[in-house]
Amino acid sequence: MTSQGADDAATAEADGGSSFVEYGIEDEPPLSTSVLLGVQHYLTMVGANIAVPLILAGAMGMPAEVTAKFVGTFFVVSGIATLAQTTFGNRYPIVQGAPFSMLAPALAIVATAPALPGSAPWESKLLFLQGAIIAAAVTEVFIGYLGIVGRLRRLLSPVVVAPTIALIGLSLFNVPQITSATQNWWLLGLTVGLVVLFSQYLGDGHRVFQLFPVLLAIVIAWVVAAVLSVTGVYVDGTPGYVDLAAVTDVSLVFAIYPLQWGMPQFEAAFAIGMFAGVLASIIESFGDYHAVARLTGTGAPSESRINHGIGMEGLMNVFAGIMGAGGSTSYSENIGAIGLTGVASRRVVQAGAAVMLVVGFFGPFGQLVATIPNPIVGGLFVAMFGQIVAVGLSNLKYVDLDSSRNVFVIGIALFTGLSIPRYMTNVGGVEAFAEGLASVPVLGGALTALTDVPVLGLVLGIDTVANTLFVIGGTGMAVGGLIALVLDNTIPGTDEERGVEAWEDITEDESDFSPVWSSADD
Repeated sequence: MTSQGADDAATAEADGGSSFVEYGIEDEPPLSTSVLLGVQHYLTMVGANIAVPLILAGAMGMPAEVTAKFVGTFFVVSGIATLAQTTFGNRYPIVQGAPFSMLAPALAIVATAPALPGSAPWESKLLFLQGAIIAAAVTEVFIGYLGIVGRLRRLLSPVVVAPTIALIGLSLFNVPQITSATQNWWLLGLTVGLVVLFSQYLGDGHRVFQLFPVLLAIVIAWVVAAVLSVTGVYVDGTPGYVDLAAVTDVSLVFAIYPLQWGMPQFEAAFAIGMFAGVLASIIESFGDYHAVARLTGTGAPSESRINHGIGMEGLMNVFAGIMGAGGSTSYSENIGAIGLTGVASRRVVQAGAAVMLVVGFFGPFGQLVATIPNPIVGGLFVAMFGQIVAVGLSNLKYVDLDSSRNVFVIGIALFTGLSIPRYMTNVGGVEAFAEGLASVPVLGGALTALTDVPVLGLVLGIDTVANTLFVIGGTGMAVGGLIALVLDNTIPGTDEERGVEAWEDITEDESDFSPVWSSADD
């Protein structure tokens, strides 16, 4: 372990955080090691960063030859956004990538966007999506740099933060990569088993196993799946099948540049709907920041660090809209990788971002990454998101769990954070949700009796209102976090009981974080 890594470990132990950190945030491993570790960080989020563009491409009816470039654009945006966040934003080692929290409003937009003269239907849909992301992201920039989220930090005790972080991991317990009815459990189990073997049993035996458990697990499981595919054991359509022929069936180099699809189109209703996704993304990122701080033992993030992080995410969302991608936010998968490997170096994440930025222009690379079968991705999710759940719950060490009010708030937040998003999934989409809201009578029927119409129902049935409620209600950490926030700050309880006093003791001072330009001046 480096001297800085040892200092981080000592700090972690003093703060009650993890003491396993191999490379701390400020550590700078050798370049070759940094590149490999950085690629490992990125491979943990490959499932999401490919799934989002593929889902959007399918919804827009995008031609296959364009879809490959669309995926490459997401990798390029991810690389630049990660470099910007780790250098000029919150400076945490968090990968930035395409957010699932913005996917629901994006699908609603592409489903209703009108056709533009002289443009293919998919182009029109994409241009309206770009405009919505840019407009909503501008608001996020102001929310961040005006310090709105940072000020709310004072209302957030461990009673609120613990279920919010835990729900980041729990929210993916039922993704198709894990729970598909046709799941290849053997391959998924092999992936999980390899991660556990390398990270938990063999980690102390050799540095390779300690630093690269995820990368080794992916490579070995992929090679096994590829061999079974080549030999005909797995056929096309079988979970676990690796389509090696697809790697060469794509352009060698893509020309990826701003406004490559045309000039974004702006529609107020679309922007408001997308802002709901941005709000959910902000809540998720807030939880991610605390999770990284908890894992590395660096103290809960200061107000200034949070503000710079959210502000930079807004700027990178604007950039993503200009480039024609689906947005950008912090990636929880990357945080799970920190928990498994103990590698939290900013330089490592930046090295991985640089690699992704370059290879995003090369079609065969994106296609090769896309051949990683869903069962392998699901295995990674099991290992990494379980880690995030545990990190979230570990914050309860600061809370008085003999207090009935604390147990009540935590239980309600976790339960509703799982059940309400499931309802949103079962309701049949945002249109069905809006129709249902439109039929809701006013409580007590008072206004309905006066106007002879369900006034509240009509208001709730407005597209922008329904979209906002649907997106936030479908995001587990947003539901649980908001409910915990309200209950924890309204139900009587002492600061000691809620863990606020202990929380303040481990929160970094405002002077502990300074933007990179301020550091350069010093």
